[in-house]
Amino acid sequence: MTVTDRCPPPPAIDPDLFARLAAQAYEDDGTILEFIHGRVWVHRVTDSDHSQIMAWMFRQCLIQRADCDLLQGQGLKVETYRKGQALPDGVLVPRGNFKGHRDYPDPDGVLAVVEVTSWDSDTKARDRVEKPAAYAESGIPAYVCVDRTMNAVVVYSRPLGGEYLECNAHPYGEQVAVPGTGVTLDTDELKQFAR
Repeated sequence: MTVTDRCPPPPAIDPDLFARLAAQAYEDDGTILEFIHGRVWVHRVTDSDHSQIMAWMFRQCLIQRADCDLLQGQGLKVETYRKGQALPDGVLVPRGNFKGHRDYPDPDGVLAVVEVTSWDSDTKARDRVEKPAAYAESGIPAYVCVDRTMNAVVVYSRPLGGEYLECNAHPYGEQVAVPGTGVTLDTDELKQFAR
């Protein structure tokens, strides 16, 4: 028996209460709360480059998929049985997909989610481990992670059995096709953000 076998599972949190707490934290000072795999993740947008990269992504998607929206600030129910609540940096959906839905709708109709890594100490666990697992469990067809530590765009695709079967890293400067979206990202502009 391991230590983790003896630890009780984390207490359940009421989804509506979590949504209210997350909205209040964001309104107060821009703190982002997410509930993924039984853990509350706390982070903030760390710098203006993050916003610039999301603006670049928005332009790329709008040019190629005028019938879609890249929503920012759109929460999603994630994981198996929709126990978690994530707030991706971007959610690519057909226009009007979430009309009339609550703050954290099921990800039905989502074509892809987008994350831009931050410089937080838990970025590796959150953006490279927990979020891909949660998005795959939810059946989201593609997860695009602009990984600023790697200076690469990482595309996860083909969710099956709670994981993505494909994960491909593309250094800044490459053309990156996002499966199932009809979007090919020209990442040359991202070279200016390389560290």
